[in-house]
Amino acid sequence: MIAHSLTRNQVLAHTAGLPAFPLVVGQILESLEDPEINLNVLVDFIAHDPVITARVLSFASRASEQTTNIAGVRDIYTATSLIGMNHVREIALVSSLGQFANNSKIPGLPADYWRHSVAVGVCAQELALHVASPILSDIALIAGLLHDIGQLWLHRFYPEEFRQARALASMQNVGIEFAEQKVFGVDHAEIGAWLAEYWGLPNTLVSSIRYHHQPDAALNELMVPVVSIAEVLSNALDLAGRADNHVTQISSAACEALGLVFDANIQP
Repeated sequence: MIAHSLTRNQVLAHTAGLPAFPLVVGQILESLEDPEINLNVLVDFIAHDPVITARVLSFASRASEQTTNIAGVRDIYTATSLIGMNHVREIALVSSLGQFANNSKIPGLPADYWRHSVAVGVCAQELALHVASPILSDIALIAGLLHDIGQLWLHRFYPEEFRQARALASMQNVGIEFAEQKVFGVDHAEIGAWLAEYWGLPNTLVSSIRYHHQPDAALNELMVPVVSIAEVLSNALDLAGRADNHVTQISSAACEALGLVFDANIQP
């Protein structure tokens, strides 16, 4: 029985009730996909956020003290020469998402929500680094961190109904996405994709959020199988320490798309 039939317009009408998504995340992710964007553009993105700037400079200063005995890095250009553009980008992305997570402390939000998101993000990043296909690991990290962002929206605006969906999933031993469909007429993956589109995030991120529970529907976008398998690995390793952690299935097509060999008969 559908208690609500949520639409895209209804979801986006409530975005003001969530913390503002950091604009710099979308800008940096776009810079990763565009090789023409240079250091000056990256510095300009970061310079607009004093918290991120302070963290980058602090990290670079510590690195400088250990390697050159020179203290007090004072600008992003020097920081980049010391620790590299990729590291600067990663600090900026993680800092931005950390601020967003800190501002998203919703009453009743399970403590394991962000633990699970971080676990999937780290697994996605490691997968991206180790598969043969060319996949940007920084985008994979953010894709994993945001894969369940639709659940954050449901927690914020329909907390009681979302608890009912979780209880239904447990009682019927089905995935949360199936229970959400029954309660809301849509699942958190689709809601998360609507939010990602609204925030102007790259299409690869939108797809990885939308299809992380059904990767076979979008294997042409390699970030989709990366996030889907990352979530399976996170659950299998119990990285988030969730009471309801379990692995129901893994897509053989997703594994094949990434050149991974999965054999259920392999013994540890």
